[in-house]
Amino acid sequence: MSVATAVRPQVQGLFDPATWTVTYVVHNGPGSPAAIIDSVLDYDPKSGRTRTASADKVIDYVRANELKVEWILETHAHADHLSAAPYLKKQLGGRIGIGGRITQVQKVFKAVFHLEPGFRLDGSQFDHLFQEGERFRIGELEAEVLYVPGHTPACAAYHVGDAVFVGDTMFMPDVGTARCDFPGGDAKTLYASVKQILSLPGETRLFMCHDYPPEGREVRFETTVAEQRARNIHVHDGISEAQFVEMRTKRDATLDMPVLILPSVQVNIRAGELPPPEANGVSYLKIPVNAL
Repeated sequence: MSVATAVRPQVQGLFDPATWTVTYVVHNGPGSPAAIIDSVLDYDPKSGRTRTASADKVIDYVRANELKVEWILETHAHADHLSAAPYLKKQLGGRIGIGGRITQVQKVFKAVFHLEPGFRLDGSQFDHLFQEGERFRIGELEAEVLYVPGHTPACAAYHVGDAVFVGDTMFMPDVGTARCDFPGGDAKTLYASVKQILSLPGETRLFMCHDYPPEGREVRFETTVAEQRARNIHVHDGISEAQFVEMRTKRDATLDMPVLILPSVQVNIRAGELPPPEANGVSYLKIPVNAL
């Protein structure tokens, strides 16, 4: 973790209230290159229709600031919203990137959804698969990829200057951490991933992928390493691995599945593309019955 932490990139978060997701645009000022992290394609589970209202807000911000999109990044294959990466790429350009362990997730869910034989398990649906510790640039900004599995095997965080985009490893301090009961998830692994992030300097800015605010609190999605170490209800300093694993395991057993997990995963392991249209020109998403 040796990117230039003194560099302070500009970060614009755009909150999607339907999915509690934050999409980030990271850049170095008007007219500079930019990256988009964790975009949202609106999806109505009742009708099966998609819309681009959330993504269009991102496009409006990018164009208003004359930014040049170089990367469209995913922290993992989300289970609570569909990615708008292909739509954004078509409108703004850029390369779609994700952590290289996405291939593990593709293998699991190809079997779960009994996907078409031609669905590839090599991650080639994405433009770039990042390796652990890999460095890349967003214009003059240097970025580093941190593998942070636990919520899923393929979770990655992006460290850009003094900012880290943590995906679903953790939430705001009064919300805690992500669940670990999806296929390939593991509470012990998540604990280690969180501790890796919290070993950064205390002033490091941390940007959450979601916020589920307790009643009476407004939505917030930026915190710091120091604040998380002092106040995170699940992993503040002094919480042992054993305590965390016990808490996380008991809590996960009480949680319902996300509303959009079945459509989201099918689309997101394809880098945001819908399944291939069938003979009538329509794409279909599958619902496995009594399989999960």
